[in-house]
Amino acid sequence: MSDIYRLATLDDVEELLGVILRAYETIRELGIKFPAAYADLEMVRDTVASHECYVLERDGAIIATVTISKPVEQLKAIADFPFIMKFAVEPAFKGLGVGNRLLTWLEEDIARDKWKAKAVTLGTAERHPWLVQMYERRGYERIYEVETEDDGKMVLLKKQLARSEQRVV
Repeated sequence: MSDIYRLATLDDVEELLGVILRAYETIRELGIKFPAAYADLEMVRDTVASHECYVLERDGAIIATVTISKPVEQLKAIADFPFIMKFAVEPAFKGLGVGNRLLTWLEEDIARDKWKAKAVTLGTAERHPWLVQMYERRGYERIYEVETEDDGKMVLLKKQLARSEQRVV
């Protein structure tokens, strides 16, 4: 068993779509209208082409994915930090720490170390039974809330990214 973190390519689009749709099944059952829950090949292709979409691959299969983008234009006045989206874990791997490891890797290696970001943001629906609390346990803090017609209260969360310690050799 070997885990590989890597940038997704256009060759991954079909496999990514399957992972995303299976992972977002609960979201659809709750009636939350996150775009990723209703993704199609065109959306996933656009995500891979326009943003940094990363995958966690195990034994040649994609088992999780997360995308980071430039700050969302509409939110720049609130939080001008990279935005995390389309976070999905293959259902067979949920509860095994796979998503936690991928998100930590994205926050530290990509957002903090590569992008030099001081913080990251993400959004979710408050009515989801466990997502807000999961992100809060990871150190995210609510910074903005807005009531929407379709999904009720949407919550924007921000996490400050600690600088890595300088290693003395």
